[in-house]
Amino acid sequence: MKKSTRLKVCLNHQYLQGSWNFERMQNGGWCYGLLPALKELYPNKEDYDLAVDRHLKFYNTHPYVSAPIVGIVLAMEEEKAKGADISDTSIQDVKIGLMGPLAGVGDPVFWFTMRPILAAVGASLALSQNILGPIFFFVAWNVLRFGFLWITQELGYKKGTKLITDLSDTFLKNVTLAASMLGMFVIGILVQRFVQIHVVNIQSDLDMVLPGVLSLCVFFGCTKILKKGFSPVLLIVILFVLCVILEWAGILVI
Repeated sequence: MKKSTRLKVCLNHQYLQGSWNFERMQNGGWCYGLLPALKELYPNKEDYDLAVDRHLKFYNTHPYVSAPIVGIVLAMEEEKAKGADISDTSIQDVKIGLMGPLAGVGDPVFWFTMRPILAAVGASLALSQNILGPIFFFVAWNVLRFGFLWITQELGYKKGTKLITDLSDTFLKNVTLAASMLGMFVIGILVQRFVQIHVVNIQSDLDMVLPGVLSLCVFFGCTKILKKGFSPVLLIVILFVLCVILEWAGILVI
């Protein structure tokens, strides 16, 4: 398969979530992403139609970690087009077998770690009235995002189904744990940087021992409340009203 075709697949795959439905989730976006490859592999219209139908089955996973699955499926489709004994069911089984475990990795790595880190850097620049703040976040995030999509798609394509063995449960759990630890470390930094609480006649003494400890306590308190199913919007409203009252009473300096 031509490299230019695989690049078109990667570009198309960015619209994975562009066609949601309640029955088959991301199947429309998934199939759209593979169209350049299917057109090259199956010049016969009948074979092409069967391939398109094959990829309109149920599919749902994290939009970024979907890329290695794309690569593996491309390799399988290429072998099938050459005459290999690969059934439609085996291709669907590979998709189903990978989309669940990989989805569990995508959230902690991208949404809870990389995105907050880049957003924090951009926000810090913006707070300093530097126009590079939003520009940095936009450019860095998209370079990271597309770079990951292309590299992992190529990895899946070149290794084929052998990649499934490499993506063991232990490996995925270690990646998730490392991302979660890094994310919590970054969150701790962000709390000190962006959450500022000054209680009159107390904060100065506490800063001599544990700087920012009140901010950290508020953060962990809110986290515990949210874990119990409390509404985030209602919590924000309560904190806002409480801060206004404490500020008016002269107890809190914001």
